[in-house]
Amino acid sequence: MNIPANLKYTKDHEWVLIEGDIATVGITDFAQKELGDIVYVEVETLDQTLDKDEVFGTVEAVKTVSDLFLPLAGEIVEFNDSLESEPEKVNTDPYGEGWMVKVKIENDSEIEELLSSDDYKALIGA
Repeated sequence: MNIPANLKYTKDHEWVLIEGDIATVGITDFAQKELGDIVYVEVETLDQTLDKDEVFGTVEAVKTVSDLFLPLAGEIVEFNDSLESEPEKVNTDPYGEGWMVKVKIENDSEIEELLSSDDYKALIGA
């Protein structure tokens, strides 16, 4: 199972890449394997400012639909448009081409509440 050490994680199985005041968010390798084949990613919160843990979208797999929770408060500044036509990127490259949104971070202190890769490994029993 791929759990890159340079990323932060949430108990809801999202990953976060912090670059300055922008956080790139997607779902983890573990989450995409649990969900199965991703057939649709919906994000209707572009240009909205949301609180930490608020639902920013949904991911639909063949058998289930799951909410996506924002790991940090901020404004959704970008959506990965390529997922509209190729949602399977979430399965094939969850930490690269399968990213979902970019968020302008509102509160830096929330970053410290995210899990390290070791903490996340412990959470999922990896």
